[in-house]
Amino acid sequence: MNPQPLPHDLPLQLPLPEGLVKHLLVLLFLIHILFVNFMLGGQSLAVILEIIGLRRKKYDRLAYEISSTVTVSKSLAVVLGVAPLLAINVAYTTYFYSSTVLIGFAWLMIIIMASAAFLLTYLHKYTWESWGGSQRALHLTVGAAAMVLFLAVAMVFITNINLMVLPAYWPRVAGFLSAVLLPSALLRYFHFILATLAISALFAAGWFGRKGYDLARLPDFTRTEVIALFLRIAFIVTLLQFVIGPSLLLSLPVHGHSLAVWLLLLTGATIAGVMAWIIYRELGRAPAVLGRSYLVMLTLLTFTALFMAYGRHYYRERAVNPHRQAMMAKTEAFMWDAKAAQTRARMGMTREVYKSSGEKEFKANCAACHAENTTIVGPPLTEVRGLYAGNPQNLIAWARAPQVKRGGAPMPSFNHLPEKVLQEIATWILEGK
Repeated sequence: MNPQPLPHDLPLQLPLPEGLVKHLLVLLFLIHILFVNFMLGGQSLAVILEIIGLRRKKYDRLAYEISSTVTVSKSLAVVLGVAPLLAINVAYTTYFYSSTVLIGFAWLMIIIMASAAFLLTYLHKYTWESWGGSQRALHLTVGAAAMVLFLAVAMVFITNINLMVLPAYWPRVAGFLSAVLLPSALLRYFHFILATLAISALFAAGWFGRKGYDLARLPDFTRTEVIALFLRIAFIVTLLQFVIGPSLLLSLPVHGHSLAVWLLLLTGATIAGVMAWIIYRELGRAPAVLGRSYLVMLTLLTFTALFMAYGRHYYRERAVNPHRQAMMAKTEAFMWDAKAAQTRARMGMTREVYKSSGEKEFKANCAACHAENTTIVGPPLTEVRGLYAGNPQNLIAWARAPQVKRGGAPMPSFNHLPEKVLQEIATWILEGK
């Protein structure tokens, strides 16, 4: 097994019971992600329909109507994102902060990318009429740029969420791109993008197909045409999710799987399948009754989201549990060591006695990663003695220019230490004196 970094836990009291914090996280995140879906999916649909509208004018008008909803969804997504962000920082402090630091530059770029995307969506919306004709290509470029930035923000966020449940892979991560290539990251991303399109299409079918909507704003469409168009998009995209979903589930590390996780996810998938069947049946209805099952679709979508969200939550809990247990044990040992040090200080026993200068230098430079019989980050001393018995110069050469042989975190070079100090350390390790 690869060594894992085990940061100390935070022995601080939570502001609410842990279970309540985690339930709030799931529910608040669902509300937030709903408007993220409307924002990202709406902008994507607007750009796609605007491209179609270059040849078929009526789709350009429909694209404009969709883009008018994006700025509102954006504002709600931002406001509603504060609560789940606070909840995840409380419930999964060590994991969220660790994954964020590992992709730190990309995470900071979210602020710039999201700000630019917000400004571009306003520009895209309010220049629709004035940038017509010869400037249509420029207008479309602005909308596509906003869409790409939204997609990039989603990629960073999903990569972070994926990374936080994979502590065993943290030593391998060397920035954002390496984190993207970890198991399940890209599959999670594509599954999420398909979900945004499906949810946005269902929203559009209800929003533009409702009786209160002024259809004069879409003069070349009938109400049933609008409903059928967006239900068809939702149906196709949902079918694609059934292709990616199983691959995503199987790509997740097995130690996070359980019967409860599978039951929750399979139940959610079954409900989604029923919803897809109802959409398919609805598309075959007569125009006069098209859309009558819309509330049923929304109800099924809501239950699908709940089961999927809790399935992911229980998977996350199981995935981080081995690391959490190791971290708790290390924290407990640290607390006992701290108490012992405080006791020694009260008794005046503040000076540690070393048997040799080699032991002193080892504990100052090497003990953070090496122990006698236990793997911390590097191999135990018993293993080192077996590899370098009678060859202290080879051990010194390795310390000056270490290499990665087994994966995991690379050992730093100790070429900065004087030859005498390295000799003393090597002698103490190999001979115990």
